[in-house]
Amino acid sequence: MSVSVIEQAKIQAEVLIPLVKALQAELGETRANALVRQALGDLYRRYGEEFWKAKNETNLGKAVASAFKTYARDDAIAYDVIEQTEDAFALDVKRCAYAEFYKALGEPELGFLLICTADFATADGFGPDVTLARTQTIMQGADHCDFRYRRDPARPK
Repeated sequence: MSVSVIEQAKIQAEVLIPLVKALQAELGETRANALVRQALGDLYRRYGEEFWKAKNETNLGKAVASAFKTYARDDAIAYDVIEQTEDAFALDVKRCAYAEFYKALGEPELGFLLICTADFATADGFGPDVTLARTQTIMQGADHCDFRYRRDPARPK
């Protein structure tokens, strides 16, 4: 049986939190966070590309819905789908075990850095015609996360 994404995040946190804190102490928070974003961004972009190729799906709504079912495994997130079409997928995450975990550790800022910023890099991996807009996260104290994926037919594929 494969390990769920939430369990992977918890395991990774054991190594990443002390590593990021050491980088921040050595390089300063701004520089360290930029390096972490860049390194993880490249990784998550590749994950997005691999996911998109493996799905072999032209329907954006269907593909992203499938991804969120994976992220939600083991009751990791609860969400409401707002819109699902061939060119759009919009949802509001109402409960997030990722945020609960990082808040319990007293590290919501690192949770945002390590978990939430990956969403944009992963979406970049879906292709240059796909965009993600998100204005708030539970990790940063909002009551929900608002994910809005769109395919812009005018943008190159």
